[in-house]
Amino acid sequence: MILHLDLDCFFVSAHRTIDNNLFNIPVAVGGRSNLNIFNKQKQKRFISNNKGAFVSSILSNTKENDKEYFIDKNGRIRGIITTSSYEARALGVRTAMSVNEALRLCPSLKMIAPQYPLYHELSYKLGEFLRARTPEVEQASIDEYFVDLSIFIKDEDVETFAMDLKNEIMDKFKLPISIGIANSKYISKLATNEAKPYGIKFIQKSELNAFIEDMPINKFTGIGKSYEKKLKSYGISTLGDVRRKKELLYSWNKSGIKLYNRICGINDFKLEKAKDAQSIGIGRTFDPILNRDEIKRRLIILARYLAYLVYKKKVNPQNFFLKIKYEFNIKSKANISINRVFSEGLFQTSILELFEKNDIHPSHSIVQINLIVSAFMENKMDTYNLFEYEEDLKLQKLNASINKLRDKFGIDIIKTAKEL
Repeated sequence: MILHLDLDCFFVSAHRTIDNNLFNIPVAVGGRSNLNIFNKQKQKRFISNNKGAFVSSILSNTKENDKEYFIDKNGRIRGIITTSSYEARALGVRTAMSVNEALRLCPSLKMIAPQYPLYHELSYKLGEFLRARTPEVEQASIDEYFVDLSIFIKDEDVETFAMDLKNEIMDKFKLPISIGIANSKYISKLATNEAKPYGIKFIQKSELNAFIEDMPINKFTGIGKSYEKKLKSYGISTLGDVRRKKELLYSWNKSGIKLYNRICGINDFKLEKAKDAQSIGIGRTFDPILNRDEIKRRLIILARYLAYLVYKKKVNPQNFFLKIKYEFNIKSKANISINRVFSEGLFQTSILELFEKNDIHPSHSIVQINLIVSAFMENKMDTYNLFEYEEDLKLQKLNASINKLRDKFGIDIIKTAKEL
């Protein structure tokens, strides 16, 4: 049997572990993008202990103390809802809703600024607890885990084990969690949706067909809007309909076969081990900025943070990507492949050159920039130009010395003059 564990309203629940005043009232976490990395004053930041692409980020210990932090200098309510409590959801507050709309629906809503260090710490500790308590664990996201009990607990004892585990997590971490149980991963995840809030849903193998019979297809993870539209064009609106259309789904080759098997609980038992990220990225959304000097300053700052992540991951990326989003949802993207030993200076120079060449609307304000690196290569001399290699290696060693200081005193301890 496989358990799927999903922390209920995780970000809100995390805040409730440190503030009892947040219980039994409508609460939401959200607001504007974290822009304090662009401030000129020193901040103390660190990297999460969590593993996986979903948590590859630099965290700040800066806390937002302003009661109305979501109101900008012009008096406008800004930002979106990241997570809301069940009390808030009962009043219509939903994830991805604007803070402005949420407060109109629920004037008594308690808004809280995100504290990502708190979330990552709790997620990491819970993951370590589960790995010590159970034989095989896959962390699917910051608040989701799969646990394989097939060689650990008898099927007739699984529900009792899950109940004990749920109670242990509440006692140890003060975090409510819902658990789905089934013979396969995706059905256990589907069961968790029926278990919420703070419950357990056990789907026996003999109960599977009845469980999925009338379930709307958009309830199943992996069926997005386009796939939902495609299925409905064939008269398929429930998971039961999918089960009866094996020949059709199998004719769609790999994607159709995989979806059919997951819905029917076929060949969907193996948990995935944590994989090293194939790319590393960082980005920010902000109020429209027309001044290109300020945009370049922000690019240099983001490049410094991303270069620090590269150093911590001990990788040597060869592909650099830049994504620009302008007002009116106009976008530009570009990339460059460089057969060089990675260094912070090389990366910053390359990103600025990419921006100069691909700022396709210089008369438009920019609202978002993203940087990504990928194609991690081994640092071997015979793959590089000899003269460039020797110079790049010197820069890399210099960066390593600088980053050791950042490890000790914070990432902002050494900046380039262009940032100031």
